[in-house]
Amino acid sequence: MERVLFAGLGGSGKTTLARAVAARLDLPLTILDDLYYGPGPAMRDDFVDAIDAVTSGSRWVIDSQGAPLSSPAPPIHRELMWDRADTVIWLDYPKWVVLARGFKRHVMRVLTRQPLWHGYVERFRDWFDPGHPLRRAWSSHRLRRVQLTERTTDPRWQPLTVVRLRHPGEAAALLAALPQPD
Repeated sequence: MERVLFAGLGGSGKTTLARAVAARLDLPLTILDDLYYGPGPAMRDDFVDAIDAVTSGSRWVIDSQGAPLSSPAPPIHRELMWDRADTVIWLDYPKWVVLARGFKRHVMRVLTRQPLWHGYVERFRDWFDPGHPLRRAWSSHRLRRVQLTERTTDPRWQPLTVVRLRHPGEAAALLAALPQPD
């Protein structure tokens, strides 16, 4: 595992697990939201170039397999990441796990006014946006599972090692099997 890409719905724990895997394997971590978002909740003009620069490296971890399918990002960014990854870790958790984790995360972000990318702060009114991660997790859980099943079984991606985690306990076991950080 030298070029690791994470897949799963927002709120599933991709970033948390990506941080731990990157630390265990001593790989540089890229948080996709930091590349995607500009000063507000909109895509940066140089997003695809930033993805190209990161994935051109020989060692990396990216905490997401790409911007939401509803985003204005051209699909080339997703193909760059999948073409260049050697491992995909898919957090394919039950819907209730994703929603519970996502709800807790977003409540904490609002209550603590935690700054996100470029100082953006989430507000409760953001939850009414159809593109909000909690709403996407609710409405696209089944579709995302179908899409990722198709992608991970497509012969084009067979050189990839796909690690499909169906429960948080499996993520803990994966971490336990990796070397401990110094």
